[in-house]
Amino acid sequence: MGEWYIRLMMTLSVAAKKHTCQYPPALFLMGPTASGKTSLALSLVDQFPFEIISVDSALIYCHMDIGTSKPDERVLQKYPHHLVNIRDPFEAYSVAEFRRDALSAMADIVSRGKIPLLVGGTMLYFRALTKGLSDLPASNKQIRTALEKELENLGLDAMHQKLQAIDPEAASKIHPNDPQRIQRALEVHRISGIPISEWWAKENRQELPYTVFKMAIGASDRRILHQRIEIRFAEMLKAGFVDEVISLRARGDLDLDKPAMRAVGYRQVWQYLDGAYDAEEMQYRGIVATRQLAKRQLTWLRSEQNLNWINADEKDFMENALKIVAQIPK
Repeated sequence: MGEWYIRLMMTLSVAAKKHTCQYPPALFLMGPTASGKTSLALSLVDQFPFEIISVDSALIYCHMDIGTSKPDERVLQKYPHHLVNIRDPFEAYSVAEFRRDALSAMADIVSRGKIPLLVGGTMLYFRALTKGLSDLPASNKQIRTALEKELENLGLDAMHQKLQAIDPEAASKIHPNDPQRIQRALEVHRISGIPISEWWAKENRQELPYTVFKMAIGASDRRILHQRIEIRFAEMLKAGFVDEVISLRARGDLDLDKPAMRAVGYRQVWQYLDGAYDAEEMQYRGIVATRQLAKRQLTWLRSEQNLNWINADEKDFMENALKIVAQIPK
């Protein structure tokens, strides 16, 4: 760790002084699903005094290991991850709760002389950390249920068109293949009569007390990412993904309305077990849903400023990433 450690601390300390004169550094490692974020994060921990905070809305849940590609117990013991296995799948977990928990973990890490390394693909979580939260109306179960029925009957395109009609600004920012954000925007409007874009404009921007450095891992050729997604989904099935969902169903307190079961892959396996389609169709739908997730993640990342990209399909991408980290700022 010697030379790398000295170089990292010197460069990050200089950058922190440039930006804030007082704020400690933190590194955000972002990227689409199946891009190799976890492997890169572990390599960074081996080289630098980082400690990992998971920024993943599925890894928070216990008993959801295979379908989330959660690091196994051996890895978690060697490389502790904050905000992994902190909720039961029956429980909800809000963006506000994530922000609170992440800030607490970051403060704890810094107090022990280490640097927070926030790793994941839940871009809304990253955005909440850097830009704060707006005081949106609380969810209304009756309205949400009505919207879910509309979605089932009309389809996602029609729901996005509804959003376009009442809030063109929000519709331009929310991807047409993002059902959760479309439904939430429609729900907010029906509850309050105010477009969600107006709520965003009133957003309470809470300053993040860290000097943040951003790095994203991706592939220059989208076909490579798609291949990785296909391979990983097949590996999850071989590892017992279907049995994992069978166990979750057997509990009796979960259904497809629970946020945990809306996670990519779990919904498709659940519907397969309901008899909606056969195993081959389930695998295909799971891969397509994962590709759509990756596309949404990349759309978010393209809007990020001051982002250092790492090309995961280059043979020496790990070394390139280490060099970037050690030389921040350039």
